[in-house]
Amino acid sequence: MKVPLFPLDIVLFPETPLPLHVFEERYKEMIDECLAERTGFGVVRAQQDGLAVIGCMAQIVSVLQKYDDGRLDILCEGRERFEIEMLDNSRDFLQAEVDFFGDDGAASTRQSREECLALHMEVLELAGIDHQPSHLDLNAPIAFQLAWALPSDLGFKQQLLSIRSDAERTRRLCEFYNTMLPKLRIGAHTSRVAHSNGHVM
Repeated sequence: MKVPLFPLDIVLFPETPLPLHVFEERYKEMIDECLAERTGFGVVRAQQDGLAVIGCMAQIVSVLQKYDDGRLDILCEGRERFEIEMLDNSRDFLQAEVDFFGDDGAASTRQSREECLALHMEVLELAGIDHQPSHLDLNAPIAFQLAWALPSDLGFKQQLLSIRSDAERTRRLCEFYNTMLPKLRIGAHTSRVAHSNGHVM
């Protein structure tokens, strides 16, 4: 299937929000077509050495504002993942032949999701990030919703997007948290000592 592409310096996950300010003429044209035809567009990470091979479809949820010069503020949501088979440069905006895919590996257990969520909340608290995950169903995969709020590098997020097993994705996310937490805990302890004049209360 051929889809229009919007290369961005982000990684979009399924079922996560994506606000966009659209100002380039080629992308205004692309978004206008998507709105008229009620279709989505593919978001792929733009890297120094080219585009990522795995991307995620974005569906326009609402147009937040239209400006007189044609610029748009839109709110999108991640949908299906895809793998690029062939790029098409025949229009002003990039298109690609893609194959859609979902998970075909094992699902994570509820226990592993609960552990992952607990680690996630500790990381956010210690990092001083005020983001509470909402509407999480622990009986369904949650790794993408958690990773969306992560203060992590895009390379790791791109790896998560490519994984086709919820169990593996959740395991990798837990490993990431467990790597971050010792440094964050030391930082939090040092901060508490400094604020108490060298005496831990």
